[in-house]
Amino acid sequence: MNKEEIYAWLTEQDVTYEVTEHQAVFNMEELKAVPLPYPEWDAKNLFVRDDKKRNYYLLTVKGEKKVDLKTFRKENGLRALSFASADDLQAYLGLTPGAVTPLGLLHDADHAVQFYLDEDFLGHKIGVHPNDNTATVWLAAGDLVRLLQDFGTDVHIVSIGGNHAD
Repeated sequence: MNKEEIYAWLTEQDVTYEVTEHQAVFNMEELKAVPLPYPEWDAKNLFVRDDKKRNYYLLTVKGEKKVDLKTFRKENGLRALSFASADDLQAYLGLTPGAVTPLGLLHDADHAVQFYLDEDFLGHKIGVHPNDNTATVWLAAGDLVRLLQDFGTDVHIVSIGGNHAD
């Protein structure tokens, strides 16, 4: 789904959302230059895989958090983790680097990717790309979780990261 299709789908699902259009951003540093209405609820997304390239995970945390993959894997009983390739990102989520988003999980018809959402978002908004890095969609984190679970995605709500990024 492109961003217009994401907006239409969210409307069909009766989800309240806002959109902030902006120039393309490829990382959290570039996003700092974009005036966002809720910068404290913007999400950082990490697409990772285990050392056997058998299991893939999307980790979504607040933008200012650092994620230690070694600590994360130990806390969640996973094998050693590393960042997945751009080819894997395209194959599993239909996304390109810089546009990683939980909404890309809607392209994962086989439900091969497990989703880990930082519990800090619960009860708040979350800002994610609409499968395109030229906009941010703001919706309730609970709505995002419900939509992904309804789609069949494994959603894990856990504490991720602790230290704020520099």
